Amino acid sequence: MNVFLEAFAWIFSPDRSTGYLPLWEAIVQHLGFTFGSVAIAAAIAVPAGWAIGHTGKGREIAVFLSGAARSLPSLGLVVLLYLVIGVNFKEQAAFVAFVLLAIPSILAGAYAGIEAINRSTIEAGRAVGMTPLQVLWKIEIPLGLPLLIGGIRSAVLQVVATVTIAAYVGLGGLGFSLIQGIQTRDASQILGASIVVVVLALALDGLFAVFQRVVVPRGVAVQNFPSARRRTRRTSVPTA
Repeated sequence: MNVFLEAFAWIFSPDRSTGYLPLWEAIVQHLGFTFGSVAIAAAIAVPAGWAIGHTGKGREIAVFLSGAARSLPSLGLVVLLYLVIGVNFKEQAAFVAFVLLAIPSILAGAYAGIEAINRSTIEAGRAVGMTPLQVLWKIEIPLGLPLLIGGIRSAVLQVVATVTIAAYVGLGGLGFSLIQGIQTRDASQILGASIVVVVLALALDGLFAVFQRVVVPRGVAVQNFPSARRRTRRTSVPTA
């Protein structure tokens, strides 16, 4: 219990607002690495995923590449790119590693969201004269958006954890305090930095969970509501 008290004392200590890398600045750096790399990954993976889901072509290749990318060790990938690209470009090397780790989840969410749509809905759009591009933008993308946000949510959680270990190659972020605590054998600093990372990850997860519910098209939510009410009525026990 004392260890946790000391960890929270470290977090809220006035010393965290001063020094080489204040805690608030480390959090900003951490978020910058996370959202910057996820944004680049989304710019690559989302159009590719939409194209795969819309045309049905290239899915096997996407699944293979996603599986291969998921199996890459995070720390090993960061260190490898750091050595290949060069010491003077350590931030760029880290960004490339984070982007490669974020792409599989976003790509899977993009094409799975379109594939999950009932084919009769798409055929109805075509029957009223929609062009393939209109079907994509007015039917497939809006209905597939919740799964896409779910993919981005998974990518953010993976990257926000991986950014922590990037401190091994001299980057900032919350990993700096964690690595420094390991080097100095300061248990309160190690635990305190870990708690901040966990809280940050939970906050981002909760934010994307809410966003994932918000982007559900209103028509879909309204359509599901009556069926939910019928299920409730069937399972309710009549009172005497």
